[in-house]
Amino acid sequence: MSTYLNSYRRRIDDAFFIWREEMKNVIKDEGVLIFFIIVPLIYPLLYSWVYNNETVHDVPVAVVDQSHTALSRQFIRMCDASADVKVAYYAQDLDEAKSLVSRQIVKGIYLIPSDFESNVYRMQQGVISVYCDMSLMLTYKAIFQTAQLVSMQMGTEIQTKLGQHYTSRDEAIAARPLDYAEVAIFNPQGGYGSFVLPGVLILILQQTLVLGIGMSAGTARERNRYKQLIPVTRPYRNVFRIVFGKSLCYLMIYILMGAWLVIAVPRLFHFPQLASWQSLLFLMMPYTLACVFFGMVVSCLVKYRENVMLLMVFVSVPLLFMTGVSWPQSNIPGFWQGASWVFPSTFGVRAYVRLNSMGATISDVATEIHILWLHAFLYFWLACVVYGYQIYLARHDAFWRYREMLKKRSKSKR
Repeated sequence: MSTYLNSYRRRIDDAFFIWREEMKNVIKDEGVLIFFIIVPLIYPLLYSWVYNNETVHDVPVAVVDQSHTALSRQFIRMCDASADVKVAYYAQDLDEAKSLVSRQIVKGIYLIPSDFESNVYRMQQGVISVYCDMSLMLTYKAIFQTAQLVSMQMGTEIQTKLGQHYTSRDEAIAARPLDYAEVAIFNPQGGYGSFVLPGVLILILQQTLVLGIGMSAGTARERNRYKQLIPVTRPYRNVFRIVFGKSLCYLMIYILMGAWLVIAVPRLFHFPQLASWQSLLFLMMPYTLACVFFGMVVSCLVKYRENVMLLMVFVSVPLLFMTGVSWPQSNIPGFWQGASWVFPSTFGVRAYVRLNSMGATISDVATEIHILWLHAFLYFWLACVVYGYQIYLARHDAFWRYREMLKKRSKSKR
């Protein structure tokens, strides 16, 4: 019994020794500290602040009014009175208006042709051309939708006048036979921030974890620090202690970082928050564990500490698309949908957005949570395998160096 207790205590002591050493390395390494602490704290604030306004207002446009009629002036006044568009310039022709767009003085053009009013009163369709700067989708949306809404409203008024109805109720029914109420669900402000930033916050957690762990492993490999761990544990049989000690260090740090990303940042910038803290805890525990062990597996592919930065920066944008947040999941090819299953962020982002932005329950995202637990166990096992292999290589290298040293000593004695 005492032998078993001593062995058990030895295992705990070894694991906590690894935890203590890894925590010291994290604190001493400025690069790892930046990715573990500074980036998760500052980057979400900066990203959320940039998109905090959600939508754009008073987008400057130029008007080319070739009609110069009461109807064209009404269209211009109604566009200028809207919240999203501001009529900043009246151009003489289309070439002058294009010059204003090329110099970024305005973001779009409204071209009203000379036959606009005459076509309308001849019971023909009036046409207004809209030219937009497509370099920024938010300005394009504001300019195009404003022109569309104003033209629909003017068309309703004209249709009502031509109908010769007797009562206002008859006019309302004629103008809109089928009435509807537009309600923006899950994104009340219709902004970019509430739409995509919750998914980005979850992706930041995975990317910074992998970057920090990979940089730490690259530093250890450059300094051959694995040899320092060999006297503490034996490879294969007790590699679990190394994986457990290191993962405990990373998990302790990212419990705080995860709470900051999924609770504090959305509250600071008023993103939708429909999930309870119990639901978030139920999701974030398997997701953080899966990201920790995934980062440990990826770190064994890193020979130099700079390589992991190139790798993760390269895959960051594809990973965001493969989550199905910024691009419809149904339009993602089957091959890439299968490739996305390798990354914990795919299911973490989907589950978090459904819980926190759409008001789903734990049972609604049970599939994603089960897959995240599967990821955690699978990557834990892979981490044990690859760390055991790393220790084996370090022992093998040390053994051959020791043999060479003995040969040199024996030759010198002769």
